[in-house]
Amino acid sequence: MIDSSAFQGKKAKYFTLGCKLNFSETSTFGKMLAELGVTTAQKDEQADICLINTCSVTDVADHKCRQAIHRLVRENPGAFVVVTGCYAQLEPLKVAHIEGVDLVLGSNEKANLIQYLSDGFVSRGTTATYKTEKTKDIKTFAPSCSRGNRTRYFLKVQDGCDYFCTYCTIPYARGFSRNPTIASLVAQAEEAAREGGREIVLTGVNIGDFGKTTGEKFIDLVKALDRVEGISRYRISSLEPDLLTDELIDYCAQSRAFMPHYHIPLQSGSDTVLKLMHRHYDRQLFADKIVRIKEVMPDAFIGVDVMVGCRGETPECFEETYDFLQSLDVTQLHVFPYSERPGTSALSIPYVVSEKDKKERSRRLLELSDQKTQAFYACYQDTEMEVLFEKATRGRAMHGFTKNYIRVELSPADAKAEYDNQLMRVILGGFNHDKTALKIEELRK
Repeated sequence: MIDSSAFQGKKAKYFTLGCKLNFSETSTFGKMLAELGVTTAQKDEQADICLINTCSVTDVADHKCRQAIHRLVRENPGAFVVVTGCYAQLEPLKVAHIEGVDLVLGSNEKANLIQYLSDGFVSRGTTATYKTEKTKDIKTFAPSCSRGNRTRYFLKVQDGCDYFCTYCTIPYARGFSRNPTIASLVAQAEEAAREGGREIVLTGVNIGDFGKTTGEKFIDLVKALDRVEGISRYRISSLEPDLLTDELIDYCAQSRAFMPHYHIPLQSGSDTVLKLMHRHYDRQLFADKIVRIKEVMPDAFIGVDVMVGCRGETPECFEETYDFLQSLDVTQLHVFPYSERPGTSALSIPYVVSEKDKKERSRRLLELSDQKTQAFYACYQDTEMEVLFEKATRGRAMHGFTKNYIRVELSPADAKAEYDNQLMRVILGGFNHDKTALKIEELRK
């Protein structure tokens, strides 16, 4: 039984590390607490509740999680501190032993966050309570469709992963692939539309695998969401190349609301390394998908995940990856160095890349990414595009994105609060100071 009076008048702070899925879940937690009378603490206010949603994709992520927990405990003495997310699932004892942590919730248990919080207020002790399940027992699905303090909504359509790539701990942290029904997701999108939402990002761990629970298909989910009135734009956060079907590409190309924007994990452009990773495709399949997208959506923005320095990536394998990426008509590379994760089978691969080489390989790929992104942006200078403006971060220029995910900035002198969540026609100008966006030369309301 939830004691709602225990929440009245309390203030909360939220901190999210990692992916869009984590952000979606955190914003949903915030919405649930707000309905019980909890307000969000301002930056200079102390909170009664602190919630940290963690990531564990690399050892750097683990370190950032610990830093965030220590900082929030220090800045909010006496607050009830809850830690959830992937790091909490994988290392519950380590998190529970951090001084100031009251509650640690794993992937199953976070669905009952409010109940655990209510119980915790009553039975608060000096030692943190931790509740997590083994991977095989992670079966719950916590719905999430929220925007938090952002403009775009994030709709969680799937959770978990059955792939078990050799370098990855996410299946152990999130469990096996599972999903809600199409009908329930359509209902959440309709609610977002009633709340004034214009754009929804579909999130999940392996969203192309949608349907394992319900026997439905991802393409059918896309078609159903496309019919929701009021939502002008959808973006698919990430799709495994082997699950990115030609049927899906062709449908999105002519759909009402799905944007010409893809994010596709490659991880390596070397077939040797892809086999060591136990990925479900080779580089030819990946290249074919890029060609197919560009054939039907020439203006599509294509982001690509690339891992550098994994075990087995010899200098020759890296050069294969570099040359392959250079040859592809993609827009941006999300580059991250390999991090050894306890319990993964990658640890049995003998060839180890030095930290120095990882940094140099990352530098080269990031430089290539900048070249590709800037060349893509330059094609749209002096053109008219439709932009969805987003709430400006304090002290920064107001920005928005075109259909094909070109980031644009509006000067502070021209920005107005009422532009937030508005679709407006603009003339794109030159680059901003650090070449990460195009400036807006003219607004056409």
